[in-house]
Amino acid sequence: MKIAVLGGGPAGLYFAISMKLRDAAHEVTVIERNKADDTFGWGVVLSDETLDNLAENDPVSAERIRAHFAYWDDISVFYRGTRTVSTGHGFCGIGRKQLLVLLQERARELGVDLRFETESREPRYYMERYDLVVAADGLNSKTRTAFADVFKPDIDIRACKFVWLGTHQKFDDAFTFIFEETDKGWVWAHAYQFDADTATFIVECSEETWNNYGFGTMSQQESIAVCEEIFKDHLDGHALMTNANHIRGSAWINFPRVLCERWSHENLALMGDAAASAHFSIGSGTKLAMESAIALADYVTSEPTLEGAFAKYEEARRTEVLKLQSAARNSLEWFEDVERYFHLDPVQFNYSLLTRSQRISHENLRLRDSEWLESAERWFQRQAGNETNTARAPMFAPFSLRDMDLKNRIVVSPMAQYKAVDGCPTDWHFAHYAERAKGGAGMIYIEMTCVSPEGRITPGCPGFYAPEHEAAWKRLVDFVHAETEAKICAQIGHSGPKGSTQLGWEEADAPLPEGNWPLLAASDVPWSPANARPKPMDRADMDMVRDQFVASARMADRCGFDMLELHYAHGYLLSSFITPLTNRRTDEYGGSLENRMRYPLEIFQAVRAVWPAGKPISVRISANDWVGEDGVTPQEAVEVARMLREAGVDICDVSAGQTSKLAKPVYGRMFQTPFSDRIRNETGMATMAVGNIYEPDHVNSILMAGRADLVCLARPHLADPYWTLHAAAALGDRGVKWPDPYLPGRDQLYRLAERQDQMTGKV
Repeated sequence: MKIAVLGGGPAGLYFAISMKLRDAAHEVTVIERNKADDTFGWGVVLSDETLDNLAENDPVSAERIRAHFAYWDDISVFYRGTRTVSTGHGFCGIGRKQLLVLLQERARELGVDLRFETESREPRYYMERYDLVVAADGLNSKTRTAFADVFKPDIDIRACKFVWLGTHQKFDDAFTFIFEETDKGWVWAHAYQFDADTATFIVECSEETWNNYGFGTMSQQESIAVCEEIFKDHLDGHALMTNANHIRGSAWINFPRVLCERWSHENLALMGDAAASAHFSIGSGTKLAMESAIALADYVTSEPTLEGAFAKYEEARRTEVLKLQSAARNSLEWFEDVERYFHLDPVQFNYSLLTRSQRISHENLRLRDSEWLESAERWFQRQAGNETNTARAPMFAPFSLRDMDLKNRIVVSPMAQYKAVDGCPTDWHFAHYAERAKGGAGMIYIEMTCVSPEGRITPGCPGFYAPEHEAAWKRLVDFVHAETEAKICAQIGHSGPKGSTQLGWEEADAPLPEGNWPLLAASDVPWSPANARPKPMDRADMDMVRDQFVASARMADRCGFDMLELHYAHGYLLSSFITPLTNRRTDEYGGSLENRMRYPLEIFQAVRAVWPAGKPISVRISANDWVGEDGVTPQEAVEVARMLREAGVDICDVSAGQTSKLAKPVYGRMFQTPFSDRIRNETGMATMAVGNIYEPDHVNSILMAGRADLVCLARPHLADPYWTLHAAAALGDRGVKWPDPYLPGRDQLYRLAERQDQMTGKV
């Protein structure tokens, strides 16, 4: 086979080597416009796992690469005058130039034709003259551009500015992050050793800080001199060096995240950064490129046609690439938003940095460095006011709001049961909620309980508007307080345009076949074409509903509920005021966010006036309508939360979506937690995180990183009412309270857990 490789970086060279290893008769030509010893950047990061993959493919080059590795286990973080070190991370660094030299030598040994200082022609020229063309021509791939209509690249230019420098200062004991606060803003560095004498030193900052310094108008040397001054306490007199061939300012760039819809066309395939890029903060770009080279060489060899080979190549590699791109996106977004975390204590800041990509979980961090994690957990417990038993995971830390004290941070989310009769909770509700209250969570919610018959979502939804409702709810609350340590919260709301619909297990959000009741909303926008058009509320309607909320709050207090939550999310009545998707009003309750929040705030203020001062009030919001700029965005949600906090709301229950049929949510584990994170760390308001959280690891990482104060789990508690007690047993925590009649079951569970630990070598 006659093969042309466009680009002489690690991806192109390693693919050329791999093809010659599979068949020495292949004619492989690598075309590279730079000199053989030119390189951009300084060091690259690999892992022992990656090198094992390379060794299986080519033991010769793998051994040569391994001989030049710089190894380190630690991550060192300099932040606010504190150095925090954690270990067990296992990195390997090698100079990019050294890597290229080794790969060039190996390619020549195998008979690859290396043509340096050669500008590549249009890709069609090679496609007509070679059997196979591989474009490994980097982030700014000309080949990708030439066939943009085929590859359909999505190139996302990210927010931060960075410059890739080097230094002879030694960082050989750790991968080092340095955060420096200056009068122009925060600047940070990613530094790591890649040989005995040299380290990579990437300087990064926000665009605002970059502009404040005027880096764009400086020469390279002027820019470097400023960076040397910023980081002088960490350079020990060593200079910063550049090897980029730029004259003014342009050595600073914004990272382009590249993702192509297709990676092949006719006899041409994309590879490495030309096909997909991963942010440098997780150090996986070279790994992805070289492992993709192996995969493509395998499939070109094993498949009878290039079309079949390309199909398998894309199928096999896309999953791995997307997985790493997701982690890289999480990491780069953390750095883009890092300024929101600069109020955190060094312990929590370090934890947040270590877990930023979600590849390192709480328990994975324990495996890496149990000593540091245990010290961080003790810090978290002390911050929570626990001075007696600090050797506990964050989920078992206490938390207080006003006069309400929770034993732990686990919350059983509101979960609609659709089993009420004429708004009255039944024995089903008593059994359901009582069982979960016994399960060890710090607080349980009842489902959204409606302020009027017309405010119900379905005929099966409970209410707070009749004497029999009060008696049934009080019976439950009395049981919870008498038999458990859990607190219980009443969530009240009005269905608005989503009312008069079928039960959840019938046709969700669809109108009743008969017996529908009239609907109210901010505007006459129906939930869907099938749903009734609601009446836009006039002042009399607004006063009536406000008074219904007040009456329901009074009833909830008489029942003894410990906390109240107002439902301002998911397209219900008050949500219909907040989101511009359904608020089309032209009076003082429509238009600007301040106007759209006016009525929800009136409701809160009226309820707060009658709710006891010692009891907290939460508000649930939809922090993202998932419809782009036309709806509520995460940025606007921060302003919503800020208004709520200024009004006196104690905690924000941060949900998202369910406000429009047009929504396109992006699902995944903990997929709504970033909204809680942003609100908490940009407004200082306490938050609750919700959304596909189902493992103790999730809970502990959210809390320890400061992404929320409480963590809500719904479906896990439907499957297991005793989720919290079982999680404690699995974590070896014996400090949770079990109901006295269940103590024999507890003891057996503990014995079985200890036996399992012995069998697996944990003890």
